[in-house]
Amino acid sequence: MKKTICVALFGLVLVTNQSFAANIDDRQQNQKERIKQGVASGELTKREVNRLSNQHFKIAKKEAIYKSDGNFTKKERLDLQTDLNKNSRKIFKQKHDGQSAN
Repeated sequence: MKKTICVALFGLVLVTNQSFAANIDDRQQNQKERIKQGVASGELTKREVNRLSNQHFKIAKKEAIYKSDGNFTKKERLDLQTDLNKNSRKIFKQKHDGQSAN
């Protein structure tokens, strides 16, 4: 009985870790799309796009470093979520600051 519970809990942990990783990947993709939309609509200047893209690259690089040891911890996921939250706010501010690429 204990062995069955342990196996079930281990499986749940694996699924949870994968869903957190997918959530991070989904958020990164969403932010990429928001930047592309800002370029298409002219809401983002070239300089703003460069800054936002560099930040996006830094987050992706940090994620790769965190995952490289095969142990993607809760603290690391929280750190990435915090970075993604900051980047999301930056995208919003840049898209709504009144500057335009045109």
